[in-house]
Amino acid sequence: MQQSYDRPAEDVGNSVHLEHVNVSIPSQQLASLFYVVALGLTRDPYLMVSDDNMWVNVGRSQFHLPTGPAQVLRGHTGLVISGRHALLQRLESSREKLDGTRFDFTEHNDYVEAICPWGNRIRVHEPDRARFGRIALGIPYVEFDVPVGTAAGIAAFYREVIEVPAQVVEDGSVARVQVGNSQYLLFHETDRPQPEFDEHHVQIYVSDFSGPYQRLKARNLLDREDNRYQYRFRDIVDLETGRKLFTIEHEVRSVKHPNYLRPLVNRNPAQMARTYSPGHDELHWALPPQPMDERS
Repeated sequence: MQQSYDRPAEDVGNSVHLEHVNVSIPSQQLASLFYVVALGLTRDPYLMVSDDNMWVNVGRSQFHLPTGPAQVLRGHTGLVISGRHALLQRLESSREKLDGTRFDFTEHNDYVEAICPWGNRIRVHEPDRARFGRIALGIPYVEFDVPVGTAAGIAAFYREVIEVPAQVVEDGSVARVQVGNSQYLLFHETDRPQPEFDEHHVQIYVSDFSGPYQRLKARNLLDREDNRYQYRFRDIVDLETGRKLFTIEHEVRSVKHPNYLRPLVNRNPAQMARTYSPGHDELHWALPPQPMDERS
């Protein structure tokens, strides 16, 4: 009998890739010490190499870190980086140079949480096919803290306006929105007071570029027309009442954007001058392949 497959399990939806998280930083030196030295990531060698911005590669995704007043994401960014022991060593060895900032890190069963010099929280996980697919190095999710009672409305907004899979999980307290292959935006309800939105943003690529545009425009939710390849919106609203549920700027790009899936360089942070090993400079973003079927 021919094998049957769960075809909907392979659906992604309209958003095909979460490319970057953007927060401004006051000091490129401190940002480099945290993102490149402590976390072991890679500054993009081709673009944004001056002192007004730095792009830091994380597999096929990035942090964009323009120089300016510190912005802090209301929640945390999830990373996959293999090698917990080496990560902890890098973080510990960075303490002295980051002393006097908000830098810190703590070890948990499922992740290591690192705090950047200005308070952004990063949760670093080991690769896990069941949770993160083939990602061995990347950004599988960004989680936002949102007001109580908003998760269902947020999920409905993404389903109907952006046309992506979105559901409410964890007893109704979390909206889980798929924005790429094993990539999600999570909106976690909390009663803790939240700071005002400070203009940080996330960026996604969508295959149906004009559909969400027309629906956002009809609701007067478009925030900016950047160029032919991208636009932005900020407010997530209740589709029935128009009430604002949460604000986070979205940079929405067409897959015709010249930067779509641009190859990114990812160095192996284990390479050091005193122990250099030829052929091991690059780190791969994906886990090794598994058989797609039972044929040899």
